Amino acid sequence: MKNTLLGVIDATSYYDSLEDLLLHRSLAALPIAGRYRLVDFVLSNMVNSDIGSVAIFPKYQYRSLMDHLGSGKNWDLNRKRDGLFFFPVPGLERNDETIGSFNHFAHHIDYFTRSTQEYALITNCYTVCNISYRPVLDRHVQIGCDITEIRHGGSSLHMYLIKKTLLVDLIKTRHQTGYTCMNDVVEDMESGLKVCGYEHQGFVERIDSIDKYFETSMNLLELDQWRELFKKDQPIYTKVKDEPPTRYTSEAGVKHSIIANGCFIKGHVDHSMIFRAVKVGEGTTIKNSIIMQKSQIGRDCVLENVILDKDVKIEDGVRLIGDPEQPIVVRKGMVQGALMNS
Repeated sequence: MKNTLLGVIDATSYYDSLEDLLLHRSLAALPIAGRYRLVDFVLSNMVNSDIGSVAIFPKYQYRSLMDHLGSGKNWDLNRKRDGLFFFPVPGLERNDETIGSFNHFAHHIDYFTRSTQEYALITNCYTVCNISYRPVLDRHVQIGCDITEIRHGGSSLHMYLIKKTLLVDLIKTRHQTGYTCMNDVVEDMESGLKVCGYEHQGFVERIDSIDKYFETSMNLLELDQWRELFKKDQPIYTKVKDEPPTRYTSEAGVKHSIIANGCFIKGHVDHSMIFRAVKVGEGTTIKNSIIMQKSQIGRDCVLENVILDKDVKIEDGVRLIGDPEQPIVVRKGMVQGALMNS
């Protein structure tokens, strides 16, 4: 399959409701599940399916995405031939184009025409799932489809499998056909193309709002859902960081939570997700919350239903209590209260 399927990740998506978390990063680089980024899931799914050439089309704030992916070494994509490619989209205007924009692909048409793979898999960057694309390709070839749309519960996951030559033709003829993206082609009942559906079973969440991000994170605290997403035979890879084990003092208490490495916990954590290198002060209580990497929380604080972005500092005695349906979001690098003494 390494020489059969080309991976294309459309990382141009932006949702206004996630603005507080996307000021300094693209949606693909949004941290989730304690140590991962959203792009890790689609990228790992491709690598686990033996896709050896992956192109990422970023648009907004993609420096952190490039820093996270680097050469692709952690996904075994640092290769002399094929591997990981970045194709930033020229122009930053926001528009209504959806996944697989033909205008964006047209700027880098050489990548498609020069690649040797026979088929292309086009997907978004914000769907959290664990899927193998091998049976999708097998079924696509066996039935003789022109396009296969991967679905879950009957709804499109905005993942499309298509013969590369057909994709190139659709891109080059977009002005004549009026098709702007893959979705336009799939929804046109008079396209003359054989469009097939492939139903995927298992854990699937689409991160397109703060509420959905918070809900998905809390769901992953349930062991059965965690195991459904993180499978031993199809691991999810991410950037490796050398952090020491988390330290807990005798006063600390943790239950029903995920604590990444490198943390220092003195307080109590309940039903929460704590990313790497977070410090929690003595007497502090954290419940139903997401605390991203390197945040520092002082003594005797109460945090409930909150999302702290990276590098947030919370002063001693601060109370932040949000609603489960509408969690409080503290932006990256902000200080809540007076500046803490480090």
